[in-house]
Amino acid sequence: MASLRVQIDALDAELIAGLAERAGYIDRAITLKEQENLPARIESRVEEVIANVRDEASAAGLDPALAELLWRQLIEWSIAREARHIPE
Repeated sequence: MASLRVQIDALDAELIAGLAERAGYIDRAITLKEQENLPARIESRVEEVIANVRDEASAAGLDPALAELLWRQLIEWSIAREARHIPE
């Protein structure tokens, strides 16, 4: 069990690093959206991301509903981060 926990902890660290990297891309999106006069929330993009995530989850053998739930939270956090700089 101890070895398995070490592996889980290592994967958790990778997930956190990936989320931090994603947040950096969100910060870049803020700059681009400001330049292009785009709103923080672009509903068609939200649904495109969710569809992609569900497909990726399904292909990986992960429950797509779980992936969608997690990503909708992540997307809302990202939009809120953008909206602090970009008016809706």
